[in-house]
Amino acid sequence: MIPSAAIQAEALELLEWPRLGEQVAGFAGTAAGRALAAGLPLAPDRPASQRLLAETTELLALDGLTEGGLSFQGVADLSRTLPLCAKGGIAPADDLLAVATTLAAARRLRRQIDDPQLRPVTTALVEQLRTLPELEQRLRFCIEEGGRVADRASPALAELRRQLAAARADRRERLNGLLRRYGSLLQDAVIAERNGRPVLAVKAGAASQVPGLVHDSSASGSTVFIEPQAVLPLGNRIRQLEGEEREAELAVLQELSGLVGEEADTLEQLQRILTALDYGVARARYGAWLGAVRPELEADPCAPLLLEELRHPLLLWQHRHQGGQPVVPVSVRVGPELRVVAITGPNTGGKTVTLKSVGLAALMARAGLFLPCSGTPRLPWCAQVLADIGDEQSLQQNLSTFSGHIRRIARILAALPPGGVDPRGASLVLLDEVGAGTDPTEGTALAIALLRQLAERARLTIATTHFGELKALKYGDPRFENASVAFDVDTLSPTYHLQWGIPGRSNALAIAARLGLEPAVLDRAQELLAPRGEGEVNQVIAGLENQRQRQQEAAEEAAALLARTELLHEELLQRWQQQKEQSAELQEQRREQLERSIRDGQQEVRRIIRRLRQGRSADPSALGETARRAGQRLKTLEQEHRPTPERREHRGWRPAVGDRVRVLSLGKAGEVLALSPDGRELSVRCGVLRLNLELAAIEGLNGEKPAPPEPAKAQVQIRSRRNPASRGPQVRTERNTVDVRGMRVHEAEAAVEEQLRAANGPLWVIHGIGTGKLKRGLREWLATVPYVERVSDAEQGDGGPGCSVIWPK
Repeated sequence: MIPSAAIQAEALELLEWPRLGEQVAGFAGTAAGRALAAGLPLAPDRPASQRLLAETTELLALDGLTEGGLSFQGVADLSRTLPLCAKGGIAPADDLLAVATTLAAARRLRRQIDDPQLRPVTTALVEQLRTLPELEQRLRFCIEEGGRVADRASPALAELRRQLAAARADRRERLNGLLRRYGSLLQDAVIAERNGRPVLAVKAGAASQVPGLVHDSSASGSTVFIEPQAVLPLGNRIRQLEGEEREAELAVLQELSGLVGEEADTLEQLQRILTALDYGVARARYGAWLGAVRPELEADPCAPLLLEELRHPLLLWQHRHQGGQPVVPVSVRVGPELRVVAITGPNTGGKTVTLKSVGLAALMARAGLFLPCSGTPRLPWCAQVLADIGDEQSLQQNLSTFSGHIRRIARILAALPPGGVDPRGASLVLLDEVGAGTDPTEGTALAIALLRQLAERARLTIATTHFGELKALKYGDPRFENASVAFDVDTLSPTYHLQWGIPGRSNALAIAARLGLEPAVLDRAQELLAPRGEGEVNQVIAGLENQRQRQQEAAEEAAALLARTELLHEELLQRWQQQKEQSAELQEQRREQLERSIRDGQQEVRRIIRRLRQGRSADPSALGETARRAGQRLKTLEQEHRPTPERREHRGWRPAVGDRVRVLSLGKAGEVLALSPDGRELSVRCGVLRLNLELAAIEGLNGEKPAPPEPAKAQVQIRSRRNPASRGPQVRTERNTVDVRGMRVHEAEAAVEEQLRAANGPLWVIHGIGTGKLKRGLREWLATVPYVERVSDAEQGDGGPGCSVIWPK
């Protein structure tokens, strides 16, 4: 193994990567998948990691949608069968049947996965599967469930088994006859078996009376087991047939093994694909169990590293399976300019756990695993994760000596590129207690020099330390940053929370005071710290911690205030909406009340007109004229008080053929079929009706008011106001209907003429049937009006003969 590969393998052991593989393997469904998952292979480059992450994503979704999850039942390990068949050997029937079940399972999985739109990556993977249906059919035809070669596999085998069954039945019948014949000489009336041959248990004194071959005797010597002479030839014949049957079965198995051997390469590829799918499903199920999310791998090795609320996966597993304290998450935010992060703080505070969590996160993302984080974790693709961790919490690692640390760090430096950050992939270096194990002064100098060297050659170095001098590196080099693990002095216990930007301070004196050490000793220790300036540094750090605590409390208060403000804003919106709805409802009620009053007035006018016709008034003409004017006034009031729909101004909007518009007079939507050359008129299809409308008679579905077209040139002839293309809606509405029932002919003529002059489309005149005098008088008068094109009876639904439709020119 080359040195760089050796140090990387050592780092995997230090980070307990094999333990993680064992956990992932528990979610695999086949032996080959478990073996692959236990190794947790690392992708060789970023595209391969991206493909693995895509596979995990697609298989996670499919596994959740499939009832019971994706099943690998029937998939067998063919690693021994295929080489044996490829070399001309004869595989057992069970192994050959396993080939058939594996082919069937592969076909089922391909059918479930195949969807290029939803699952492009895994679909491309299963497209390489050749499931060999002919081979599967042949294997299932020749081998029955349980691994027995079927009679139908070979005519010779079927004939031998028929003869064998007949010989066994003949021997059984003869033996039953001998049992009855020698019943008094037998020790037991049961046919026993010795050396694969049937025997009778004969009393020792009567052995000479039963001719045959003695195979055995009892321990007491009182019973002799004899194969009767009468069945010896049949026994020999059965032995011969059994041998021939085995040879026939071997011939069938040899043929089937040859067929499998011919397709060995295809079957090996199928095995690899199925194993990769099983491994992908195991990754997906493990991520779902962790509650993990998919990371984003950046191509730039200097890209930021953002891990929000990262939890150590091994501790999470331990917590869920063995109980104990919940795992405290840590957040890691490293900008592109940072190269070294120094984590300080007391022992057992979580520094080493932070190192391992970050290292495992980089490796998991590279291996196609989701990360136990919040949000969307982002990090560069790490080609190398190198570590020097001496963690007494690990059962597999003891505390390293200083020489052991130095040897390992030397191998780490040898594995890093000498000319700066490798553009092919980032390097992550994790150092635990850097510079420890020797004289503090020399150890500090060595640690500073080492971290500065690593800042030049590695993308990110995270180091834990107790040396106070390392805390000051960030103030002279922007590539350095401080972090610390929090410690509660009151309870003398760590909180395991990681604080960025604030170095950790020594809590030795505070802990000693809480544990009852004499004040004189503590005072003397404080005096010894003062000349070195460590007391002032600790005071500054304490002040920074207090300031951070106050900022956090202020941020929490601001967040609560923002939440209350949002609730208040939502409540105000709801109240405003309610008030608006109530106002609209009140306005509608007032409009309905006004319309009722107007209709009551119109009915009163009609009653006056009917009384005039009946001659109940002394001056009918004057009273009739007054009533007619009153009716017109009431109609005018109704039009003035009718609420108009709210429209929003959209300057420049013009309808086009195919647009959906709203017809104002109907209040319904329609489709624009055609536009006039000047753009002022259009044809609209509204349901089954086709209407010719002016531009002002429509609006957009969102309330857009159409803009008038540009004025036509002077030489263009202006169309007549009564051009048929400018007619209004050809359906009856309240605006184009006039009721003349109860009027005299001359009164009806005046009312119709007033409406007809202002009409831009057909006009419906309700005159009733009665004696027909009013209808005939109106028809005769309308025949003399020059701007009336034709008059016809209305449709049956609009009044039929009791209503006339006037079509102006």
